[in-house]
Amino acid sequence: MRPRAKIEFWTDKKYYKNARKITIENGLDLKIRKVVAGKLRRYTNFTFITYLQNFDVVLKNIVDFFKTIGGLFQSFFRLVVNRPDVIFLKGGYVCLPVGVVAHILRIPYVIHDSDAAPGLTNRVLSKHAAKIATGMPLEYYNYPEDKAEWTGIPINPEFSPASEAKQKNLKKELGFDPEKPLVVVTGGSQGAQHINVSLREVLPEVLKITSLLLIAGRERYPEMLDLKDYETWEEGELKTNFRMIEFSAEMYKLFGAADVVVSRAGASTMTELSSMAKAVIMIPNEKLPGYHQVKNAAAYEKANAAVVVPDDKMFEEPELLYKAIKRLINHPEEREEISKNLKKFSKDNAAESLAQTIISVAKEEK
Repeated sequence: MRPRAKIEFWTDKKYYKNARKITIENGLDLKIRKVVAGKLRRYTNFTFITYLQNFDVVLKNIVDFFKTIGGLFQSFFRLVVNRPDVIFLKGGYVCLPVGVVAHILRIPYVIHDSDAAPGLTNRVLSKHAAKIATGMPLEYYNYPEDKAEWTGIPINPEFSPASEAKQKNLKKELGFDPEKPLVVVTGGSQGAQHINVSLREVLPEVLKITSLLLIAGRERYPEMLDLKDYETWEEGELKTNFRMIEFSAEMYKLFGAADVVVSRAGASTMTELSSMAKAVIMIPNEKLPGYHQVKNAAAYEKANAAVVVPDDKMFEEPELLYKAIKRLINHPEEREEISKNLKKFSKDNAAESLAQTIISVAKEEK
């Protein structure tokens, strides 16, 4: 039974238009409101001297500090006037002023961690959270057991395991030989330069052992157009075992067709791949704040749920990427073992589980 609820979605100015677009396209009756908030820019490869040499970064942090102060006052007046029963905080920097004010006003809130390494905002807010939902099993967090719950990460239900017959049909749909193995390489919607460039170096050798689909990304696609030389079409049919596209809104089909996926270690993508039980070669972005992709990858590697190739080492020695692909293509039993282990990180009905956690806190408040 669905509770009758009034829901508001708060976001910063940058994502406001996109949030409105999503709600309108999906027919959601949500009020979208802007929150003033600031971001703390931290870079893993920056030293104190580097920050001084890049004073624009320091200046932006100072400006954003005052934005956060403004967000505290803004959140205070909004929450006093329209006191909610519960607040759900996803962990971004917008959540900090809202969460701090919620604690002051004794409004319960639920936080959610997607990555194995909690971000700075969630580390600050976790102490006073009514409940803490996690995207990965609880063993990867240091949260109190009485407050933490593994809910998983909500994803599109179309990211589900494909049968052998369906996988072959998806390969055919993409233009590939359904009887040959297929590797799908993605660096995210915008693309990943290191992955693309490293693949370019070893592509001739890779294509000797497998078909390959490269999703180069919207931002990086123009830089990779030379690879179209490996892609030949005749009368609407793909005559080679390579194809490159810019982006796809139907990633579940591309992943479903794949025998091996080469990917970053972002939480949402890995949740999709774990739900589909895929054999994954993970190349974590090592330059993101908090090393969260590196920590995600370490958790999967320890559980033998992925093959991990360090980004910087791969960029220096692209042969590492080729060896990882060759290893999984030539050893189907290892692919199967990795996919089974990765599936253990999948949580069924994550959206429902997370919603029930939020609702339970709201009911306790009443």
